[in-house]
Amino acid sequence: MPKDNHINYIEFKAKDLEKIKEFYIKSFNWTFTDYGPTYTAFSESGLEGGFEKTENNVVNGALVVLYHNNLDLIMKKVIASNGEISKDIFTFPGGRRFHFMDPAGNELAVWSDK
Repeated sequence: MPKDNHINYIEFKAKDLEKIKEFYIKSFNWTFTDYGPTYTAFSESGLEGGFEKTENNVVNGALVVLYHNNLDLIMKKVIASNGEISKDIFTFPGGRRFHFMDPAGNELAVWSDK
């Protein structure tokens, strides 16, 4: 079970998911699970994560994803602490999440399986 407030997942961008999967399989023996044509998740890396397909140039393409059991509560705490919501709560296969900007301008996300 993931722990509240801990880094739980990391997400990267990639223009070519097949090419990026081939690289990490051959280089590091990671395993992948595809979730449609625009997303693939990886495991066997020490920390689970995924790659989201993008057509844009990748600049600082990592998204750190924290876990929290209660998204509404943690979103209120982020806002009260001068964080800015950059993507409101949305659903995806396996749960829900939102994105926020910290006071330094870093974008992170928080997800929950609840």
